[in-house]
Amino acid sequence: ALVARAPADGSTLVLAAASHNIAGFLYNKLSYDPLKDFVGVANVGNAGYVLAVASGMNVSTTADFIKEVKANPGKYNYASAGNGSATHLAMASFLAKAGLQMTHIPTKSTGEAVNEVLAGRVQAVISSSIGVIGFQDDARIKLLASTGQSRSPFLPKLPTVAESGLPGYAFDSWIGLLAPAGTPKAEVERINVAANKVLADPAIQERFKRLGVEPRSQSAEEFQKLLRADWDAMGAVVKASGAKID
Repeated sequence: ALVARAPADGSTLVLAAASHNIAGFLYNKLSYDPLKDFVGVANVGNAGYVLAVASGMNVSTTADFIKEVKANPGKYNYASAGNGSATHLAMASFLAKAGLQMTHIPTKSTGEAVNEVLAGRVQAVISSSIGVIGFQDDARIKLLASTGQSRSPFLPKLPTVAESGLPGYAFDSWIGLLAPAGTPKAEVERINVAANKVLADPAIQERFKRLGVEPRSQSAEEFQKLLRADWDAMGAVVKASGAKID
């Protein structure tokens, strides 16, 4: 809201993610329009997510998971980082697309949601990649698939949800810089060039890798097109989940 009201001169930016567009459909009242009040400046990176289950479920693939949950509607639970969070909406849209029923257990953070699965109190979670990468060899949890359009560079052996049981499903999050609408194109281009130069730095790329973020260099125009496409996609995701926050 502060950036939406700031002078459109390029001096005030916001580092946002997919939750920026999600908010436009999730909240009944916002003091700004996520799409109309901002212009995309630079796509910084992409954060992926992973479908993971408690080992007690005794499934090995996304197809196995779908089959098991479908055969036992309402029996299983899934955890998230809270109502309306990306982890909630990612799973809610997965369930809607697969025609499944699970009980939502909201927690306060992704780490807490993953811990519920590790403890066996909850059977599944769609977590950010960084939230589960450290548990690849933990017998308490199984990483079934990544949720992006393509395999995660951080978990290359892990299939995508789409290729392992639910064709057409994809969910990930852009991370990028936005400026107030009306910011001069020359200023947007100047910041975009500077941001892409930073993203080419090997030290920055290594830092991003440790955070589970894949650097993404795009022109401002390409990023703006991505934002509009993501707006439509997130609208469908929120509608499928049925989530609303007053």
